[in-house]
Amino acid sequence: MMRILLFLGTNLAVIVVASITLRLLGVEGYLRGQGINFNALLIFCFIVGMAGSMISLFISKWMAKRSTGTVVIDTPSNATEKWLLDTVAELSREAGIKMPEVGIFPAQQSNAFATGWNRNDALVAVSAGLLNRMRPEEVRAVLAHEIGHVANGDMVTLALIQGVVNTFVMFFARVVAHLVDNFLRSRSDGAGLGFMGYFAVVIVAEIVFGIIASAIVAWFSRFREYRADAAGAQLAGSGAMINALARLKAETQMPDQMPDTLRAMAITKGQTKSLMERLFASHPPLDDRIRALKEAAYR
Repeated sequence: MMRILLFLGTNLAVIVVASITLRLLGVEGYLRGQGINFNALLIFCFIVGMAGSMISLFISKWMAKRSTGTVVIDTPSNATEKWLLDTVAELSREAGIKMPEVGIFPAQQSNAFATGWNRNDALVAVSAGLLNRMRPEEVRAVLAHEIGHVANGDMVTLALIQGVVNTFVMFFARVVAHLVDNFLRSRSDGAGLGFMGYFAVVIVAEIVFGIIASAIVAWFSRFREYRADAAGAQLAGSGAMINALARLKAETQMPDQMPDTLRAMAITKGQTKSLMERLFASHPPLDDRIRALKEAAYR
């Protein structure tokens, strides 16, 4: 449950903070007495919603390095690091993208992630545990999965979807607050919500709509995992990709050390049990991903 709360909190943080700041500064000029300028409101929400999402995208590599302790390999210091750079370079050429930065982060769980603001300026990182315990062909498959994310432009697309979702969360939250204010005015001789009341209704509505919106973003995140698995299978072989996912499944009892802000970009376990966990999970269950690869191999 804590992971779900943190995941939702990350998605909601930008729009809630923006709402508080802009409301206190009096920027929300789309309300005029009893009326509401829907065009101005939508433009306002679009600018704020997309701005927060784009800022997060542009600083994604910097944040990833800091939050995971990733050390970028500029010059390999051993045979493993040289193999890692050579493998990523080979996969990048096959995928038709520029060589991303390559790094290692100090987690004992087998994991990896890709991030960056565009497909030719990305970062691919693997955990120390993954390098220590997986066979070379399995590591190569995991790297191919992450290269698949980069080649598919998943980071940019996810940011755009989050921006659009933020836009409508902010828009409908303010429409709800306006309707509540009008209702109270009609029932109490013109006394509406007032400044603080309106502000409180907006924040509550943003949280409620944000939870619903997070399920939409999570659905897309799960969908792109299947695409990245397919790309990994194409680049590294279906058998190697299936074996790598099976190895991740075998480690499900280990603590997950990926920061929640990067969980949607990691290959991660994807083991969920309850309906709520499945609804807000950024990754499909590993059994489903393995099944999808096997079915594709038989076609």
